[in-house]
Amino acid sequence: MEKHEYIWLDGQMVPWDEAKVHVLTHTLHYGVGAFEGIRAYKRASGETAIFRLKEHIDRLFNSAKIVQMVVPYSKEEIIQACAELLRANKMTFGYLRPLVFLGDEQMGLYAPNNRVRVCIVAWHWGAYLGEEALRKGIRAKVSSFTRTGVNTVMAKGKLVGPYVNGILAKREVKAAGYDEAIMLDAQGYVAEASGENIFIVRGGEIRTPDTSAPILEGVTRDTLITLAREKGFSVRECRIPRDELYLADEVFLCGTAAELTPVREIDDRVVGRGAMGPVAETLQSRYFEIVKGNSTDHSEWRSVV
Repeated sequence: MEKHEYIWLDGQMVPWDEAKVHVLTHTLHYGVGAFEGIRAYKRASGETAIFRLKEHIDRLFNSAKIVQMVVPYSKEEIIQACAELLRANKMTFGYLRPLVFLGDEQMGLYAPNNRVRVCIVAWHWGAYLGEEALRKGIRAKVSSFTRTGVNTVMAKGKLVGPYVNGILAKREVKAAGYDEAIMLDAQGYVAEASGENIFIVRGGEIRTPDTSAPILEGVTRDTLITLAREKGFSVRECRIPRDELYLADEVFLCGTAAELTPVREIDDRVVGRGAMGPVAETLQSRYFEIVKGNSTDHSEWRSVV
């Protein structure tokens, strides 16, 4: 990983190589932690703007609440720390990773007095699934691993431990020669990819799993739903059976890291025309106009550094 000068750790700017924790850090052993992925873009105007920073930090605090961690800083302090970290590292764009985790004071599942700690790391990260994937699309496979249920590890939290579920799915399909995994819920309906939300287009209608499914309430997902409706598309949040993936005119994934990535093939079946479809192309173009282009729309989504 490309190193930068500072990491924000427990309220201080700490030199990159000195931002360390003990091997007995509770989260390292048991996975109780909350995190976010946030992008800052250098826009066409030359300004640096963090995209939907407030919404990401709101979700970070919600995730911490789910696992009964009280963040020892206010939301505003974390928001300011994200901007300060970019400035300290002289970064005009980058990926921000806030992490809330438990310290090393006690081992065992029940460690109620362990200190809640917070770090924020920033680095340069290109297209998560590759620049070519953004243009040409990816090959996906439905994983044999089921998405964890709504009453198991709480799908609405972006939590450290539960990501093992997605990692297993990702490793499985990568070993088989595919780019990304699509995961079904316990009832066999489409949930999400290993780390992205999913949309299909069929008969001119955009569909995506509704939030009663075991999916993360993605910030990028919400962004695309908003932009799609503004463009006049019909968007329906509903259950999606697996075979609708095969019959869809278009399928695309989204997330802070993945942005909007089209899917050209699923389970060795060509999706639509086997390339980015017109709906995905329209929304991807609109998304990039908002985050790093000249568009002045939705200025409330951009926090200028």
